[in-house]
Amino acid sequence: MPTGTVILLIVLGLVVLLVVYGISVYNSLVVLKNRVKNAWAQIEVQLKNRADLIPNLVETVKGYASHEKEVFENVTKARAGVLNAKGVEATAKADAELTSALTRLLVTVEAYPQLKADQNFLSLQAELKDAEEKIRYSRQFYNDTTMKYNTAIQVFPKNIFAGIFNFKQEPLFEASEADRAVPRVQF
Repeated sequence: MPTGTVILLIVLGLVVLLVVYGISVYNSLVVLKNRVKNAWAQIEVQLKNRADLIPNLVETVKGYASHEKEVFENVTKARAGVLNAKGVEATAKADAELTSALTRLLVTVEAYPQLKADQNFLSLQAELKDAEEKIRYSRQFYNDTTMKYNTAIQVFPKNIFAGIFNFKQEPLFEASEADRAVPRVQF
């Protein structure tokens, strides 16, 4: 075989390998990006689940503490904020406001011993606690998945392909200052 043909075959082989590698990198980045989207969707599902519990909780507390109108309005407003939030940052902020409003609602409950013993309230409180745990887990899963994706698009040589195909970093779900400052309520 002439030398020119051998060189051409080697170059052609390298191009084919580069294309196959590029396809592999692209596909792996698409998989990671879809996992991030799925993880975010799971957070939204859990936030909606918690938001769905709130009207029942508020109605139960209202029966005992009807004069606490401002607390109920704040919880209702914060719940609407979570349901209407779009994007990681807006949702994190709205979630922090809802957590703060729920904490104030549960502090209000402390003044009503009969309410704290009400079976309906205890059941709702247990469901709320379960929802909060699921939200924490979903946030952690989202952040872990997002970190893997963000790392993948930053490391060499995947960063080259990520740039070519316009893969962008995704934001992490971070606790707000309000989340860090909220006191823990014990029943």
